[in-house]
Amino acid sequence: MDVPKKSVAGIAIEKGKLFIARRKPGGALGEKWEFPGGKVEPGETGEAALIREYQEELGVPVTIGPLLGEASFEYRGLHRLCAYRVYLPGYDFTLAEHTEWRWAGLAEIEQLDFADSDRKLLPYLKPYLH
Repeated sequence: MDVPKKSVAGIAIEKGKLFIARRKPGGALGEKWEFPGGKVEPGETGEAALIREYQEELGVPVTIGPLLGEASFEYRGLHRLCAYRVYLPGYDFTLAEHTEWRWAGLAEIEQLDFADSDRKLLPYLKPYLH
């Protein structure tokens, strides 16, 4: 039995909305909206992966909060996606992997072309948006 690969998503929440970003064209997730994050490298914790991913993708340091939920998905094998609360230092981003970002409520996210793996996290996030 394969051990699931681990990925992480950073969930920033402000005024009942979630921070999302739209990926650049190309690849399996091209032009889809997502919660920023990525793969956890061997020997790396989920928290360390999120700090690295936010620095690489958005050019900002983040503070990591608690684990909010986990979901499984299939993409070239089984993956476990762990959603952690993140706290942004501001909004001066350098977009390396994305074309745009915004704050969005659940109703809006449900209408967007959102990454299927990240969409599986929405039930875990609803309690934090009220």
